[in-house]
Amino acid sequence: PLDMRAGMDTVLACVVKRFGMAQPHTAYLFLNKRANRMKVLVHDGFGIWLSARRLHRGKFVQAEAWQTGKRLELNTEQLSALIVGLPWHYIGQHQAIEVA
Repeated sequence: PLDMRAGMDTVLACVVKRFGMAQPHTAYLFLNKRANRMKVLVHDGFGIWLSARRLHRGKFVQAEAWQTGKRLELNTEQLSALIVGLPWHYIGQHQAIEVA
């Protein structure tokens, strides 16, 4: 879980500590303990930006891989569903998510 008061530099430091660097064209998602707030750090190939989302009801659906810090690849539809709080793991080709 991430303290949602963390700014861009703190979130980037978490990514670098865990993965060694922020990869271009990659999004890194962080949730708070209650899973009702999310921060997304994106390296778009030109720079880095940070976005935040708060759900007024419900929780973001987490993947078990997030507990271990493993890389999880989502397609565009799954990422879009995750960010709005939908059950993203049921969306996509053959309802499957692969852990890389």
